[in-house]
Amino acid sequence: MTKTYLKYKTRVTFLAGFILVSWVGLCFRLFQIQVLHGNQYQKKVVQQSQRKQNIPANRGNIFDRNNKPLTRNIIHYTLTVNPKKVTDKIALANAISERTGQPAEKYIKKINSKSNFEYLERNLQRETLGLLTDNSFSGLNIERKYKRYYPHDNIAAQIIGYTNIDDKGISGIEKDYNSFLMGIPGWVYKTKGLSGKIQHKSGMPFEEPINGNNIQLTIDLEYQSILEGELLRRQKETNAISATGIIMDPQSGEILAISSVPGFNNNYFAESKPELHRIRAITDQFEPGSTFKVVSAVAAIQNNDITLDEEFNCENGTYQYYTIPITDHEEYGMLTLPQIIHKSSNVGIVKMVELLGPKKLYNMCREFGFGSKTGITLKGEVAGKLHPHKNWSSVSLGQIAMGHEVGVTAIQIATAYCAIANGGYLVKPRLVKQIMNYENEIIYSEESTVLRKIANKETMTEVRKMLRGVIR
Repeated sequence: MTKTYLKYKTRVTFLAGFILVSWVGLCFRLFQIQVLHGNQYQKKVVQQSQRKQNIPANRGNIFDRNNKPLTRNIIHYTLTVNPKKVTDKIALANAISERTGQPAEKYIKKINSKSNFEYLERNLQRETLGLLTDNSFSGLNIERKYKRYYPHDNIAAQIIGYTNIDDKGISGIEKDYNSFLMGIPGWVYKTKGLSGKIQHKSGMPFEEPINGNNIQLTIDLEYQSILEGELLRRQKETNAISATGIIMDPQSGEILAISSVPGFNNNYFAESKPELHRIRAITDQFEPGSTFKVVSAVAAIQNNDITLDEEFNCENGTYQYYTIPITDHEEYGMLTLPQIIHKSSNVGIVKMVELLGPKKLYNMCREFGFGSKTGITLKGEVAGKLHPHKNWSSVSLGQIAMGHEVGVTAIQIATAYCAIANGGYLVKPRLVKQIMNYENEIIYSEESTVLRKIANKETMTEVRKMLRGVIR
């Protein structure tokens, strides 16, 4: 051995040992990273380099019975920002301000946020954005979405309802059938490029969204427009607070038009009073007045308690009924039941119903469906008010015959009159005709349902003759 080797032997041995130990340690660490904890680190790499992005499904649309669209989905854009990645905050704020007309300070405040995410604007049109893109400014993200639009403005607004800013139904059909309309979102994995921008590359896993189902209503858009126009005209002529109307097919129970005025434009629902949004035909109860006299007429004829030529003394328009005075709008003498209905005589209907008694009148009210829900597939329907006949006072029989002391909804009245029109069958009112999936396959349909038979055909024929006499 040379003197030089002996001189540096200790250093060489130490250096060689250090290299050997380091190499063993490095091999062990590599084994630990790649084998023992390989899956864990692989997930972290994927998380840092890839991002799973949801692909929203198109919301299903609503159509009338003739397939005329009552809703549409229009494209809009949402601007978001990661404040920590914005390099030129003032330029970004000014660029958006120039396009929206909003003050730049509004956006500067959001861009100066300490969070990682801020909404800058929603519901912008492509024309508003102009040449502004994701790549225009660092930290800016422009997302394409769909916004609900109602092409007929006020027409059928209460029935259709509306969605919120997240495209979730919060009123009407939009709310009650939201689970059918909203669809199932898809997803796609995107990778982060050298600049830090998230971008899509071919070959990355993805799943297509499933678009929402389309709903076809029984509503006829033309009838609906006419009904709303006529209701508005009569409301103004009579200075009424509101007016409600229904057009219904008496054979099938299909509702061709249903509305209350004043209404609202569901494209701008936030600008109208909430009480205008509800479907008054099913949510509001009222005393029906003379429209309820047909119930007593049907009960009397069906039970053979009177004959059609039997006369009742109408006391020249004034009658003391226990503790309350009953009056007519004109002085009538002797009237038959058809004449009582023709002239809408309060005195006559009270005298006639005394021959029936409380139990028979109550039973017929229940047969017509008063005091219970009709079963229409809309949430918010009320049952109305009809007390059991055992709880009636001495004047309740006459009061109910005149349409007082009873609470009904417009849909109950419409359903009752349909039973008179179709020969005695109480049908369930229908508003939804069918629901089709994105491939136009029918996944749900409502069939006509007869709830029960109220009276025979001959009885209803006579009552229809009486009602025709009212409008002659």
